[in-house]
Amino acid sequence: MADTVTDTPSVPATNISNPPQETDKVVAQDQLPSASLQQQVGEYTVFDRHGKTLPFKNLYSGPQAATRVLVIFVRHFFCGSCQEFLRSLSETIRPECLPANTSVAVIGCGDPGLIDTYAAETGCPFNLYADPSRKLYDDLGMVSSLALGPRPQYIRKGFAQIVGGSIWQALKQIPSGLAAKGGESSQNGGEFLFEPSGATGEKEITWCHRMQNTRDHTEISTLAHILNGAESQSGIQSTVGTEERETS
Repeated sequence: MADTVTDTPSVPATNISNPPQETDKVVAQDQLPSASLQQQVGEYTVFDRHGKTLPFKNLYSGPQAATRVLVIFVRHFFCGSCQEFLRSLSETIRPECLPANTSVAVIGCGDPGLIDTYAAETGCPFNLYADPSRKLYDDLGMVSSLALGPRPQYIRKGFAQIVGGSIWQALKQIPSGLAAKGGESSQNGGEFLFEPSGATGEKEITWCHRMQNTRDHTEISTLAHILNGAESQSGIQSTVGTEERETS
């Protein structure tokens, strides 16, 4: 269960197929799901913080949904690396700084009873949901791997501190009965951008990234670029950390 091995107006970014990267080659982890698969998973259910279920599509095409929605899938709710990612994201990309009609939603693979604790640990200001069945993770092509991978810029704590914090958070949930319900420890996540596309304006995934290891969330500066269309023109300020890279 613990993270034992992981650890102002803006120009809408319409129909993005690739984030800025060193090559134009579209690699497997960034390939868009088919239209039929997107329709299928839209009917899957997720849990909100109160334990109530709702269709996944309500997050990006429901009556209260923004025009453009970035859905972030995190790992288990005790994963210290994903918590570091959300802390950096929350400090950098605040809801009030997002472009008009743009929002962010976060989904974890653990018990919805841990959502409030997770929000408190990360300071996440965005709506949080849970997919304990991991059907969305599986069918959207997110992978299971305990590979550590290179150290990203969004991680600022040391490895030992992250692991210790992950274990301690799980232990604190023993009285609640949720210590073993943080989610599958090998499940990785990713990021999916939904926005209107085509003549009908129906919401589709126009950009995505699937984590290939436990520390492979998209860097905050890249997400800022995607959410704003042009990072340098945005009110969102990119926070970058150390350039240090470490391998497992």
